[in-house]
Amino acid sequence: MKRLSWLVPFLYVLFLLLPIYWLVSMSFKTTNEILGAFSPWPRTFTFDNYIKIFTDRTWYSGYINSLIYTTVNTVISVVVALPAAYAFSRYRFVGDKHLFFWLLTNRMAPAAVFALPFFQLYSAIELFDTHIAVALAHCLFNIPLAVWILEGFMSAVPRQLDETAYIDGYRFWRFFLRIFLPTIAAGVGVTAFFCFMFSWVELLLAKTLTSVAAKPIAATMTRTASSSGYELGLLAAAGTLTIVPGAFVIYFVRNYIAKGFALGRV
Repeated sequence: MKRLSWLVPFLYVLFLLLPIYWLVSMSFKTTNEILGAFSPWPRTFTFDNYIKIFTDRTWYSGYINSLIYTTVNTVISVVVALPAAYAFSRYRFVGDKHLFFWLLTNRMAPAAVFALPFFQLYSAIELFDTHIAVALAHCLFNIPLAVWILEGFMSAVPRQLDETAYIDGYRFWRFFLRIFLPTIAAGVGVTAFFCFMFSWVELLLAKTLTSVAAKPIAATMTRTASSSGYELGLLAAAGTLTIVPGAFVIYFVRNYIAKGFALGRV
């Protein structure tokens, strides 16, 4: 039984890591080798796929564009959600529950519903094919999620903390930034993680609202077809590199994520 207690989780983790290993393995193969005989590892290692990504402006600019609008969206979502979540956690007003539910309904809506309205709106105000266009579009989904997560963390903080700070002479923003915000640092880390990951992996809006200047890496990966077919090795290398930012984010906020699962609405 003791052996089974660690064997089952080990096999499960191995099962989850298998697609990642296969993707990394394919990234060091040529397309002909991938389409040829089955091989669990590259017979001849090649770095040509990675060299093309880092030397071809079409490819590496896609990564830069994705990082720019994802970072901008994460910052905007967290900054806007913080005061909104504080208001929901500390005050009661007419329609507060209905407004809170309405915010969540925006998060539940599919991105395809908003693709055409955003496209027409941004084309009219000349924001089409810009980083801020994608960042603002993703805010429609990330801000409700951020408010929902942060409100759970803030509600867990006793109101006596606010009252004590006011008695000690703290103004609201000084209290909020120096006392309250460090108290919910785990919630902010979890919120930033989920906002970053949604914006990083979202494809429909990012592809619809960009064409050349701000085209994300996901859109670039869908245009690798040539007369000889898809460049599978190049796609695998690009896919491998798209995992790296998410892995870095998870590494830096891993402690906050663990606290979030234990304390907040995660």
